[in-house]
Amino acid sequence: MDAATRRWRAALFVFMLAAGTGVASWVARTPAVRDGLDVSTGAMGLVLFGLSTGSMAGVTASGHLVRRRGGRAAITAGVTLVVAGLLIVAGSASLALAAGVFCGLALFGFGLGLAEVAFNIEGAAIEGVIGRPVLPVLHGCFSLGTVAGALLGMGLVAVRLPVGWHLAAVAVLVAAAGSWSVLSIPPGTGRETATAATAAPEPGGWRRQLSVWRDRRLAFIGLIVLAMAFAEGAANDWLPLLMVDGHHVSATAGSLTFLVFAAAMTLGRFTGGPLLERFGRVQVVRVSALVAVVGVAGVILSPSPLVAGAATVLWGLGASLGFPVTLSAAGDHPHDAATRVAAVATAGYVAFLVGPPTLGLLADHLGLRATMTVVLALLLVAATLTGALAPTPATPATPTDPAPAPQ
Repeated sequence: MDAATRRWRAALFVFMLAAGTGVASWVARTPAVRDGLDVSTGAMGLVLFGLSTGSMAGVTASGHLVRRRGGRAAITAGVTLVVAGLLIVAGSASLALAAGVFCGLALFGFGLGLAEVAFNIEGAAIEGVIGRPVLPVLHGCFSLGTVAGALLGMGLVAVRLPVGWHLAAVAVLVAAAGSWSVLSIPPGTGRETATAATAAPEPGGWRRQLSVWRDRRLAFIGLIVLAMAFAEGAANDWLPLLMVDGHHVSATAGSLTFLVFAAAMTLGRFTGGPLLERFGRVQVVRVSALVAVVGVAGVILSPSPLVAGAATVLWGLGASLGFPVTLSAAGDHPHDAATRVAAVATAGYVAFLVGPPTLGLLADHLGLRATMTVVLALLLVAATLTGALAPTPATPATPTDPAPAPQ
């Protein structure tokens, strides 16, 4: 690997680490923000809706922007919006302006959605260049950032640092990491593929982005990422409350359980590369989905809080590789790789953002433990579809699928 490619890969890792730190920093301070705004939990839910709507808009727009301008342009815009959003949230929280926090979160989410899809496209491109898995470690950096951000947030809450100063400092960190990353990413990734594709007699714009789903293999890959992202998002949003309400542990124990889950996700992503190189995507994702099934079942069925807490390790390890590996599978197509990665990433982020609120509505009627059986069912479906992750005759083998042994 040459120096430029190493710098390109490092740039992706650095920004994803900073992005994870930024997200976790915000999550850690949401109770303080709610208290500072002096709003009800329901009203705070409306404020938080700004993050979801912004993220969905950014994810939806990112693929189109990458095809037109390239990944670096989308990342530059995303970094700018993330930093602006954090600064607006910091100032609005200090001034107790709920509308300002909503707008800041919308900008933050929009920028994050733009940047993350583009980063996944860049990561898939690097995998094609170096012949080794990159996306699992890329997502591992984000997970490691969430762990670091959560620990940092807990420490700053303990010393009573004002929310505004905390989030402003994180904005500076993200700006520094993002600026260096943008300068280290080559221009044109994704744009060149899109330019070539426009010469084909296929519909352009959004119609072209939707047309890729006519590919049955890609549709199955999309279902896998929906299930795996749903399992990850369900834990991110509901695991602490699931432990508190379902197993009657303290709020502190619930938070620590989530920290264990995040650490397991991080471990799984950083150690997944060698497993993928040895066993290939199909076997690794199939086993991962089944491990996640055991973990989720342990959390919702065990009468023991200790066993349920330990089962979150399996939940995290099992869910860790689904998202990045499915993106790798989408990106190894000889044509329209950027469009396919963007489509699959969008499906994953839709599940990640929309799935957990849907579980909340269902939990009002069934309770959280019973509702999590939906996650179990989706993971079982994903395990049956993993054959779609194998290369097809028209698709060259990728770094995560070892070539057949010589006869």
